[in-house]
Amino acid sequence: MFTLAQELPQDWWEVEALYDSCFAPGRVLLSSYRLREDVPPVASLCRVAKDEDGRIGGAIRYWPVLVGASEALLLGPIAVHPTTQGEGLGASLIRDTLARAEEEGHARVLLVGDPPYYRRFGFEPLAGVEMPPPTNPDRILGVSLIPGAWTGVRGEVTRMPQKG
Repeated sequence: MFTLAQELPQDWWEVEALYDSCFAPGRVLLSSYRLREDVPPVASLCRVAKDEDGRIGGAIRYWPVLVGASEALLLGPIAVHPTTQGEGLGASLIRDTLARAEEEGHARVLLVGDPPYYRRFGFEPLAGVEMPPPTNPDRILGVSLIPGAWTGVRGEVTRMPQKG
């Protein structure tokens, strides 16, 4: 049995170890990581799934980005420990955080992923949205948390400028 909870600062190393075990060693070289450099994640949407002993079996993070001049959330990474895959943990994390993002007033979310998997959460291919290369444009997907939020949104995905 897993419980979804806010990712806490003390969870950071365990979450990073989970990401390392689920993704290739060079995961930080992917184009999406360039959008995360020196930008803090959206803490309220960084969630973990913990078992009865407090071990993390899944994690999800979100990052603020710009698409052209429009704000969006970049979902990822999301990972589920190999021993708990297929139990719906990833789906629970996605549904939970999309609902939270909507409650917080975010309009749109994008990710780079497999369309057949993410379609069930409402994600659809985004024409005219350009992730940093090398990204397969067929894997750039988005979901509107406010109806029509992606209408007319086009352009390059860039890091969110730091406020301050």
